[in-house]
Amino acid sequence: MVISNKALSFIIATFVVCLPFTSFANPETDTTSTQTVATHEVAKSAHEAHAEPTDVKSKVKAFIKHHVLDSHEFSFFQDDETGVHYGFALPVIIWDNGFQIFSSSKFEHGEAVAESNGNFYKINHHDGKIYKTDAAGTITEDGKSGHPTNVRPLDLSITKSVVSIMIAALLMFIIFSGLAKSYAKNNGIASGVGRIFEPVVLYIRDEIAIPNIGEKHYKRYMSYLLTIFFFVLFLNIFGLMPFGINVTGNLTITFSLAILTFLITNFTANKNYWGHIFWMPGVPKVMRIVLAPIELLGVFIKPFSLMIRLYANIFAGHIVLMSIIGLMFIFKSWLGSSLSFGLSFALSILEILVAFLQAYIFTMLSALYFGSAVEEHHHEEAHH
Repeated sequence: MVISNKALSFIIATFVVCLPFTSFANPETDTTSTQTVATHEVAKSAHEAHAEPTDVKSKVKAFIKHHVLDSHEFSFFQDDETGVHYGFALPVIIWDNGFQIFSSSKFEHGEAVAESNGNFYKINHHDGKIYKTDAAGTITEDGKSGHPTNVRPLDLSITKSVVSIMIAALLMFIIFSGLAKSYAKNNGIASGVGRIFEPVVLYIRDEIAIPNIGEKHYKRYMSYLLTIFFFVLFLNIFGLMPFGINVTGNLTITFSLAILTFLITNFTANKNYWGHIFWMPGVPKVMRIVLAPIELLGVFIKPFSLMIRLYANIFAGHIVLMSIIGLMFIFKSWLGSSLSFGLSFALSILEILVAFLQAYIFTMLSALYFGSAVEEHHHEEAHH
C-alpha cells in the first residue's frame, strides 16, 4: 500500500508519542533470587495463563485479542458488573464420528463445557478453537510450543465471520439485482440505491478491466472483478463496526480469495502465457532453462502477495486502532484520553480509506494477472 509522506510522518510521530506510555521493559530483579523467582513463575504460569485479566492493561490486551479472532457467537457488549453478555448464539456444527450440532450458548461465552451425545467440547481462550475434552473441560498444552494437545474436531460451525460473509453476499445480491432490473426498466438508466454504485461499476470497467485485460477479453472477467471488489469492500467496512468483525483480517479468508484469482488466471490462460513462463521468446536457450523455474515460482508468488497484502493491512489496522482506543482506559485522564480519542478518530477515517484502497488494489492486481494470462502473441517476438 502506498502511503504519502505526510501520512507516514503522522504515523511515525504518533508511534513516538505513544511509546513512553507503553513500556514493556522488564523490572529489575536481584540476581541472587533469579532462579527462585523463575521457578515460582513457571509453577504459576499454567494457572495465570487461563485466569481472567484483572488490571486494565491485561483487560485491554484480552479485548483486542478477542476482537480480531473469529467467534462462535455474536456478542455486542458485556456488562462488567453483572457479567451479562448482550448478543446472540450461533449454531455449532462439528464432525466428530458423526455430526454434532448444538447451540454455542452451551459454552456460556467460553466458560462452560458443552456436551453433545456423550462428547464434551470446550473453547480454548487463546485461539478461540473448539477442542474435545473430558467432562471437566481439561485442555492440556504442549510444554514447548504451548499449543493444546487435545483432539480438535472438524469445525463446520456458522461463526461470526461466516454470518458476516452471508450478510455481505445478501447485500450484494439485493443491490445489484435491483440495479440490473432498473437498467432493464429504464432503458439503461440506473435508479434507486443502484445509482450510488453505478459510477464504481463503470470505473472498474473503464479504468481497471479494459486497460489491463483489453477490449477483447475483459467481459469474461468483469463479473469476478465486480464481485471481488464489492465483497472485499463490504467486509472491510464491516470490520470498522464495533462488533468485532474481522473477516478480511483472517488469513484463511484472504487465502481463499487469492486461490480464486490463482485458479481463474491459470485455467483461462492461453498458450502464449505458458510459453513466456517455460520457454521465453527472444532469450538465449541457456537463459531460458535458468529463468523457467523463476517464472514458474512467480506464478505462486503472485497470489501469495495478494493474500498477505490484504490480510496484513486489515489485521494491523484493527490492532493499531483498538490499541489506541484502549489507551483511553489506561490513561484515565482528560489529557491522555482526549489525545487517544482524537488519534483514534483520525485513524478511523484513515481506515475507511484503507478499506476502499485494499479492495481497489486486490481488484487491480487480479485484473493485471488476468491480462497477462490472455495477452496476445506479439509478432515481433517471433522474429527473434
